[in-house]
This record gives sequence, C-alpha cells and structure tokens, in this order.
Amino acid sequence: MSEPDDRFRDQGGTSSSNPPAPVRWLMSKVMSRMLSRTAAEKRHDKAEKARVRAGEPHRVEYFHQVEDGYSHLAAQLLRPLVDRHGVELVCHLVTVAHDQNLPEPDLLLPLSRYDSAQVAPHYGLRFPKSAGPPDPELVKLAERILAAVDQKSFPDVAVAVGDALWGGDNGALSSLAERHGSADPATTDTKINQGTERRGKLGHYSGAMFHYGGEWYWGADRFYHLENRLIRQGAGGGGDHDPICPRPPIEAGPLKDDGSLTFELYASLRSPYTSIIFDKAVQLAKDTGVKLVVRPVLPMVMRGVPATRQKGLYIFRDTAREAAAMGLEWGRFHDPIGDPVRNGYSLYPWARECGRGTELLSSFLRAAFFDGVNTNNDRGMQTVVENAGLSWPEARAIMGNRDFEEELEANRLAMYEFGSWGVPSFRLLDADGNQVLALWGQDRLWLFAREIQRLLREA
Repeated sequence: MSEPDDRFRDQGGTSSSNPPAPVRWLMSKVMSRMLSRTAAEKRHDKAEKARVRAGEPHRVEYFHQVEDGYSHLAAQLLRPLVDRHGVELVCHLVTVAHDQNLPEPDLLLPLSRYDSAQVAPHYGLRFPKSAGPPDPELVKLAERILAAVDQKSFPDVAVAVGDALWGGDNGALSSLAERHGSADPATTDTKINQGTERRGKLGHYSGAMFHYGGEWYWGADRFYHLENRLIRQGAGGGGDHDPICPRPPIEAGPLKDDGSLTFELYASLRSPYTSIIFDKAVQLAKDTGVKLVVRPVLPMVMRGVPATRQKGLYIFRDTAREAAAMGLEWGRFHDPIGDPVRNGYSLYPWARECGRGTELLSSFLRAAFFDGVNTNNDRGMQTVVENAGLSWPEARAIMGNRDFEEELEANRLAMYEFGSWGVPSFRLLDADGNQVLALWGQDRLWLFAREIQRLLREA
C-alpha cells in the first residue's frame, strides 16, 4: 500500500490531527454536552437573567461590511427588527478579517453577490441579478456616508446606500452624501477598525452578523433564530405577527422528473452541516425523480484549510440550533476526524459498486453525529457498515486503502470551479448538462427544491 499523497495529509490545525483515543473521547463528550438543547437553553436563560439584573434593554449589535452582498440583505432587516421588537440596535462597520477564519476571502465576496441574488426574492428582500464587484471608489464613499450617520439613522441609510452601491449609481450615492454627510477617510478607517475589533472581541469574523445575548446570528439566513429568541424573551410584546424573514421550507413539490436533471451533492464525513442535510438531500432527489450524484470530498481541515477554535465552536453551535429547528435529535458526537474518515472513504467505492454507497455515507454521518458511535475502532465501523446493509467481513478486508483519493480530489476541484470551497454544496444541471444553480450550504436545499420545480414547469 502506497503512502497517501501530500494533498491528503493532515495539514489544517489542531482538529485535523488524529488525537489519541482518550483525548478524542473526552473532546467528543464535552462537545456533545455543549451541543444539547438543554445547554443552549441554559445559555439563553443565563444571558437573559444577566440582562434583567443589569437593567439593560434587549440590545442587538450588528456588523456591516459594505462590499458584502449578505450585508445588504441583512441591512434590510434592521428597521423591521427595531420597529417590531423594540431592541436597542448598535451598528458597526467592519472589514474582512484577514486570518485563518476566512480561508478563501477572494471567493467569498463573489459568492456573497451570486448567492444573495438567488435568495433575496424568496426572503422578500432585494439584490440585483448578475451584480459584479462594486467600484472601489463607490465602496469608499459608501463607507464614509455610513461612518457619518448616527445609530438611529443607520438602518435606513444603510439600505439606501446599499441600493445605490449595488446599482452602481454614483449620483445616488453623491446625493446621500450631501443629505447625510460623509466622514473623512481617517475617521472612517477608525470606525471600521473599531467595529472589526469589537466583532473579534465578541468572537466572530464575518460580515452581516447579529450578536445578541452571547450568541451569533448570520444575516438573513439565521435571522429567524434571532427573532424566535427575542419573541421567547418578550422583546416587543411577543410574537402575534408573521415572522420578518422566515426560512422557506424544503418542499419537493408536485412535479416529478424522469432523471433528465442532475443533482450533485458534495459532502464530507466530518461536516456538521452535511450531517443534518445529507438524508434530506437524498430524499429530495428521490421525491423529485432527479438523478442524484454524490461527490464526497475530504474535510477542510484534512486538506490544508485551517480551522480555528472560534470558527469550529460557532459552526457546531449553529448546526445544533439548525438541527433543532428541523426537529432532529442531533449532537451525540464522537469525532471521526483523521483515520475514521479515511476508513469510511476507503469503503465508499466498494459500497457504491454494491449499490449502497449513499447508504454507507448516511450511516457514517448518523453514527458520528447522531448516535455517538466511536468510528475509530472496528466495532464502530462494523456498526456503520452493517447499518448500511453491507458485509462487515468484506469491508474489513479492504478498509484502509487509498483508492478514493483521486476521486475526492477531483470532486474538490469541481467545487472550486463553480466558486465553492466547503460542504455541503449542491449543483443542479439541466438535461444538457449545463449548470443551472450551484451553491454552498445546508440552508440552500429549499432553493434547489424550488428550482427543480421551476425547471419541470418550464420543460
């Protein structure tokens, strides 16, 4: 058996190594307790008691990055948030965090534009189709305008500035500068640096972020979590109204394909987000009749992408609340990083030949993220294999090979070609093999379901 290619060596960070069994067990137990619904409720209760004890209002801090498409969507939620829930809103300007939390900043901004244009109409928001990168000079002017306005004016001015910026309307921005003023460059830079430092101090790294009661909420996509929490805690007098920005449901729809459309699912065996959406993506393909192509990739930290503790903690907690919203009993976690993931992938080509490849990946994810099965030993892997309807003696004889490496690398490169670098990612191809839609995130499956129905209606 040859040594693994350097592309597949652990290179990412502390979580990318093969921890000793006792350390892996202890880390997994700590994470499982932290991810429970009870733990989340205790964190919320503790924050709320501290707020009441200090006599403070419901205070939400928002971090706005002018050239980030997601921030323009989030800005459109600021005024409804204040008006409906009576929060004290504190807005900050920020810039890109040039650290290991954002491994592909050059890809993130184009994705933010493309993605925002796709989801905006479904959220009742607006973002121009086919928006290119904004003029750097217009970005600077937009930042100077927002650096000059007070907190009360920020929600409305941020939307007007964003509309002008993404519309490439220099005249509109100039008019806004005349109406609201514009800070000098030094003052603007100071405010951006202060906002960026504040975000880092509170423990995050992205634009379009809301922070409330010790917890982070990303843009329009996590706004429903923030609003639900505010309602539970009585902000604005309760919840006798329609939600401001509800998450669209995942609905297969009435029309069924004959296999002419292709739905690609890029998945990782150590991805929390993949673990909660994998089975639903597979079921969507079955329900709609599209051809499902599963394209596994190596976990990011095992292919040289750093993973900081700060980012990892946010991802796991975010997945826990997403799972809870989906009604999933998720979070009994036993970390499969390193050899367990490789062993799982080493069995995938064989399982696929047996017609059970998708079942093997599903079984592995359920074992590691739902059932707390230790996949770092033969007993755990036997559970995975047999729950997938496969033969353990056959699996045991071939487990540990490296035959999967070229395929996983090809899948990684395919993701990068359509502007994604993480999982789960989805891509929808029409009958001619042309890309119709390609996006990253378990929170985009609903959009693919709608796009499949649109294509079938127009066929």
